[in-house]
Amino acid sequence: MLPGCETFPSLAIAIGVVLIPAAALSTLPWQPAMFGAIASWFLPLVNPENVISYDSVQFYNSALAIIVGAGVSTLAFRLMPAASPAFRAARLLALTLRDLRKMTTTGTIRTRSAWESAVYARLSVFPQQADSLQRSRLLVALSVGSDVIRLRRIARRLGESAQIDAALKPLVWGESALARERLEHLDNALSTLPAAGRKRTLVLRAQGCIRAISDELLRHAVYFDSKVIHELC
Repeated sequence: MLPGCETFPSLAIAIGVVLIPAAALSTLPWQPAMFGAIASWFLPLVNPENVISYDSVQFYNSALAIIVGAGVSTLAFRLMPAASPAFRAARLLALTLRDLRKMTTTGTIRTRSAWESAVYARLSVFPQQADSLQRSRLLVALSVGSDVIRLRRIARRLGESAQIDAALKPLVWGESALARERLEHLDNALSTLPAAGRKRTLVLRAQGCIRAISDELLRHAVYFDSKVIHELC
């Protein structure tokens, strides 16, 4: 078919006859790996060029190189020892703590649903052999992250965003004690705000979030003060 394609539209149609069905079928649950490989390897094998040339020896050499390379890579993955459950659990905890620290300063995750989805995904692949302390730390990170997002939203309505950012900043450095101290000062400052009605409700909610975060930082200070995140991520 390709030797008869002398114009660009005809060449595009000839290639599309293979690529479009392969790409579409790779998105389906039935044999996605096979069709994904077809879509990925078709162009390197055909190797269309401006100067048309058809060399069967070069084609077979390229095909053999791709097949051998894929086989060696697959074999290497099979021979590599799997990470231990302890290491996988520690890495998932480190990734979650890294995301929590980023969120406290940059606000990369802006909604509770997005944060909870990310942590639930890690919890779903958490090793069964992990101990209860590791599982509790992941759940604590989930709770603290949700409270941070809720507290930021309330702070914007109260005009206290800068104070919240300053209070949470020590978490990035792994200094939960300093973060608790600043949160306590913020809690006391909120208590002195003249508030009534709706604003008073917001203040009480903010104080509830602050105290919940402070309690978790105190109980799991070892985790929140961890300094080995970059080695595990």
